[in-house]
Parts: sequence; C-alpha cells; structure tokens
Amino acid sequence: MKNRLIVALDTDDGEEIDWLSGTLMDIVGWFKMGFQAFSALGMEAFPWFEQNGYKVFVDLKFHDIPNTVARDVGMMTKHGANMINMHASGGLEMMQTARNSAGDAAYKANIPRPILLGVTILTSIDETGFQQNFGSERQLTDQVVYLAQLAQAAGLDGVVASPLEIEPIRKACGDNFLIVTPGIRPNWADPGDQRRITTPAEAINRGADYIVVGRPIIEAEDPLEAAGKILDEMRGM
Repeated sequence: MKNRLIVALDTDDGEEIDWLSGTLMDIVGWFKMGFQAFSALGMEAFPWFEQNGYKVFVDLKFHDIPNTVARDVGMMTKHGANMINMHASGGLEMMQTARNSAGDAAYKANIPRPILLGVTILTSIDETGFQQNFGSERQLTDQVVYLAQLAQAAGLDGVVASPLEIEPIRKACGDNFLIVTPGIRPNWADPGDQRRITTPAEAINRGADYIVVGRPIIEAEDPLEAAGKILDEMRGM
C-alpha cells in the first residue's frame, strides 16, 4: 500500500519538507508537490526525490491554452515528474497536446512518460455549491464522469476525482483508467474544507488506485504514526 499512498507536502517550508520526507521515507513511496512545495524546492527537488527513491506527483493543475500547457507539461516531464495533472475542463485539445508533449519529452530524455491526470471537480465543492456556481445542466457526478471520459478520449491515463465518484467513473471508463482520490479523511481527522470525502479504507474499497493525504499526516503531532495508521486502514487492518 505504500505505493498507493501519496503524501501531499502542502507547505512552503523547505526544512519542514526535508524533515517530513526523511521521517516518512521508509513507509511512503510518493510525495505530491503543489504550488507551496514547488515554490520552496523548485526544479532541484526532482533529482533529490529520485536519488532517495521517491516518486513525485506534480500537482500544479495546469489550465491554459494548449501551447502553454504542452510546454509546461513537457518541461516537468523532462525534469523527472512521475505524475502530472491538468484541469480536464481545459478541453480535449489542451489535454491531447499536453499528452503529446509529455511523450516527446520522455522519448528525448529516454525516460518513462509520466502518469497524466485530468482534474475533474475539486473535492471542496459539493452538489449545492456546484449548482450555485457552475450553471451546468448536469448533476455534479454526471459532470465528473463527463470530464473523465473527455480525459480518456484525450489519451490521459486517468483523473483526479473524489472517492464518491469512483464507481460511476469505473463504469464509464473501465478498470484500466487510473483514479487518484483526494478528499481522504480518516475518522480521527478534521475534514477541514473538504466536502466530498471518505476514509482511506472506503476509498480503497471503492476502487481508488491512489489516495492523496495531506493535513491528517503533515499536521499530525507524529506524522510517521499518522501515516502508519492510514496505511493500516488501507490494508483493512
């Protein structure tokens, strides 16, 4: 399960990131860098994580015109990102162009192409918020499935979606389409600003390929103990 748990390094404190990654190195295989961590570590993070045996999820949620997103995804690929996401609402052409750019960059660098994910609807948004703010004729779950199918048509490997939408995505996109789920909160953790959430065990049982956990681990008094408890939950212990 250590290779299915992604710990979100949601801090811009370089010393804290160094301490957290060192503390968790024996039980965690993936770390996620959002804007906070990336602003602290920059491109120098990639060789450091690789040398220490970690895989890196670059969570910058690219969303721009196709040429810009293709350039950025290609650059992250060249530097060694193992997983990259972009907003599926950027459209089919944007995602296709990004996928081609990642493939070209990986080929030139003689490295594996990173896992490419489309972000569907953020887990901080519930049905009420979706209807009030997005003006869509679809229900939230239907919109998530629509975006997942769009990402699949563009050649992406999977999506980022809440664990509550795993089953309908699986039905629409099949078992080989990756689903990465944030919005994971153990029963003992504060849900914070997350709305569409489940426990680690529920997400795994629903069929998540990876789960992303940030604050319940990095803000715990003992992050190593917290990560261990989450891994036990994922194993059904």
